[in-house]
Amino acid sequence: MIVYDLICAHQHRFEGWFESAGEYARQREDSAVRCPICDDAVIERRPTLNIRVARAAAPSEAGTEVAVAGGDEEALKRVRRLIAQTENVGRAFPEEARKIHYDEVPKRGIRGQATAEEAEELRDEGIDFLSLPSALTRDLN
Repeated sequence: MIVYDLICAHQHRFEGWFESAGEYARQREDSAVRCPICDDAVIERRPTLNIRVARAAAPSEAGTEVAVAGGDEEALKRVRRLIAQTENVGRAFPEEARKIHYDEVPKRGIRGQATAEEAEELRDEGIDFLSLPSALTRDLN
């Protein structure tokens, strides 16, 4: 896992997690790397803090362990706790987000997947959501 500090053309800074440098390059070329604040696809890498990411040692321990230097470990824990409080609706994310937005179902925290086209449609409808790296949203048992 590679963690990059990224910045968009509007100077919004954010973090991106990628399986490899090649995967980052592919996603950037496909305009899949977008600013979570303004949705800009003009993204540049910036120098990254000292971050170590390693696979879990035992095969029975699914997922990725992350060690973050510089006090950001607490922020990562808060993000993980927030994610754990959401319901994973998978590919039904666009449909469920619309139901919540239009008060067809009770409001609740959800997470899932949407294509770039579906995400754009949600934004056009005024539905707020945040794109997160899959490493943070993966269900870890």
